[in-house]
Amino acid sequence: MIMGEKKKFKISNYLNYAIIIAFVIVMIIINSTVGLGYSDKSTLPRIAFSCILAVSLNLVVGFLGELSLGHAGFMCVGAYLGCYIANTIRAGGSMPELLTVIIAMIVGGFVAAIFGFIIGLPALRLKGDYLAIATLAFGEIVRCIFKNLKIFGGAMGMSTKLYNGNTLYILAFVVLLVVLFCCQNLINSKHGRAVIAIRDNEIAAKAMGINVTFYKLLIFIVAAFFAGMAGVLYGSTIGTIRQETFSYNYSIEILVMVVLGGMGSINGSMIAAAVITYLNIVLQQQLSGALAPVKNIVYALILIVIVIFSNAPAMKSFREKFNPKKLFRRKPKTPEVAEAIERKDEAKWDRIPTKIDMDEVLSADTRSNYADAPVPPGADVIPMERSKDEMYRPIESGKEEK
Repeated sequence: MIMGEKKKFKISNYLNYAIIIAFVIVMIIINSTVGLGYSDKSTLPRIAFSCILAVSLNLVVGFLGELSLGHAGFMCVGAYLGCYIANTIRAGGSMPELLTVIIAMIVGGFVAAIFGFIIGLPALRLKGDYLAIATLAFGEIVRCIFKNLKIFGGAMGMSTKLYNGNTLYILAFVVLLVVLFCCQNLINSKHGRAVIAIRDNEIAAKAMGINVTFYKLLIFIVAAFFAGMAGVLYGSTIGTIRQETFSYNYSIEILVMVVLGGMGSINGSMIAAAVITYLNIVLQQQLSGALAPVKNIVYALILIVIVIFSNAPAMKSFREKFNPKKLFRRKPKTPEVAEAIERKDEAKWDRIPTKIDMDEVLSADTRSNYADAPVPPGADVIPMERSKDEMYRPIESGKEEK
């Protein structure tokens, strides 16, 4: 973008906000007229904080390019400490419940961010699987600590007050909008471009003067902060916080949401989080008792089908044909505009034909390169039948070549 040029307003940049707001308005209308069921009132907040977890983890995995398996640990820290602060505030005075939950979310997110700094400072020096193992170990250590602390209820868990079910989902989706706003603006800023540069090539980013350690820690801390806020929302939904919830399997589930939604796609992460959360709840309700183990099998089969559909080469033509961006793309108003768009597409690097075929390059006679080379002064020319290392040979005094 040229300096001084104003950025044009695009409705596509704000379409996700509009969809979330419209969805919340529809739920409010349904709740005020027909009335939402108890299961619906508990499902909607779970979808909201699952989206928050997926979007925040996508900052680390999708945009930063680091594999973290400790996101459930940050959620655990925020849930326990944030809800403990909320219980303390409720016991000490008559503060409004909404303000109490907001303070608890801020405290829970702040404490989770501190843990993110403590863990991220040494762990982000690792790469790939080693970083995943380090963050996984952090999540398991956190669970064991809270399990053995009597002040947080020990193995029985910590009781929390349920927030009003008629307004909890509204609060959860408002928090989701705030998280979405922060994440999108962070990624679209110069700091976000620096993070993407680190993901693409860390060595090149360092060479360009980007502070790699600072940006890695920044993204890790921001993701931990949002995970802590999601933990407080979880505590306000469930009523009793138990450490079994924040196990290794839950971290994997959040990672699955990010992978299915698309690495580096915020909207895709939210869609995948909503679908997987709703799918888990439905299977848990329908398959209970003796059929409970079947839930994991059905859940795994559905995930396999989604992954195959998203990545199988045989489905590529089908995905391109029914791509939503292609289906809802606006058609050019005039033939001149269509021709200009086509010329612009032809300038893409993957559509420019190669000037010289690879066969011609391989079959080229490279000896002509040496034949046309300039002769340095004081050198004796060697015939081309010899190797290129013997092309020039200094003339030794008193000797002549025979």
